[in-house]
Order: sequence, then structure tokens, then C-alpha cells
Amino acid sequence: MLPGKPSEAEIQEESRRARRLQFMVQLVMSVISQGNLPIEEAAELVASTKRAALSLFPDKEFAYDLIYQPRLQRLMREKYRIC
Repeated sequence: MLPGKPSEAEIQEESRRARRLQFMVQLVMSVISQGNLPIEEAAELVASTKRAALSLFPDKEFAYDLIYQPRLQRLMREKYRIC
């Protein structure tokens, strides 16, 4: 194997973590959009999602902020009519 090239096991593990993150974000979005949560609880779910994402991908906060944060913010604005 070449230095710096990820192994098949590492690739599979990263794919598993990415699927887990996608599922988690979809679940949180579904719970917020379909539920009657107080805004504080919804905001805590969003914050918990980011913490979980960063535990799965510690060095990818910028990617999270670029990909998932806007979706969650848009949902919060639409659901709770906040600016």
C-alpha cells in the first residue's frame, strides 16, 4: 500500500460514518419539522447534531458548516418563523 493512501477498511469506515451523519441529520430535520417541539428543544437538537458530527469527523467543522448548518438553519427559520 502507498503511504498516505487510505486502506479499504479506512474508506469503508469513513463511508459508514458519513451515512450515520446523513441519517442523523435527516432524523433531526424530520423530528423538528413534524413535531411540536419548543424552539429551545429544537435548537438543542441542532447543537447536539453538530457536536455528534464533530465527534464523527473532528477535522471537518468547515464542511459541516457548509453542508448541514444551512439546512438546519433554514428549517428553524421556516418552522419557528425566526429571522
